[in-house]
Amino acid sequence: MKFIAEIDIMPHRELLDPQGKAVVNNMKHLDLSGIQDVRIGRHVSMTLEANSEAEARQKVDTACQKLLANLIMETYSFSIKTA
Repeated sequence: MKFIAEIDIMPHRELLDPQGKAVVNNMKHLDLSGIQDVRIGRHVSMTLEANSEAEARQKVDTACQKLLANLIMETYSFSIKTA
C-alpha cells in the first residue's frame, strides 16, 4: 500500500527561535500589531510503501528520529493517510 505522511518539525519551546524572533520584530514594519510569538519549523511530505498503516507509522517515526529531526533541539509530529 502507498501512504502519504505529513510531518511537522519544530524547535523545542524552551529554545530560542532566532528566525521566529526576526519575523516578530519585523511585523511592525508591515503595520501588523498584536503578534507576540512566531515559531518557525519545517514541514516534510513523504510518500512511502508499507504493508499496513502501523508499518508506515513505524517507518516515518524511525525516519524522524534518525534523520529528519534533531531530537536535542526539535520535536516532531506527523499524520499518515493512504495515497
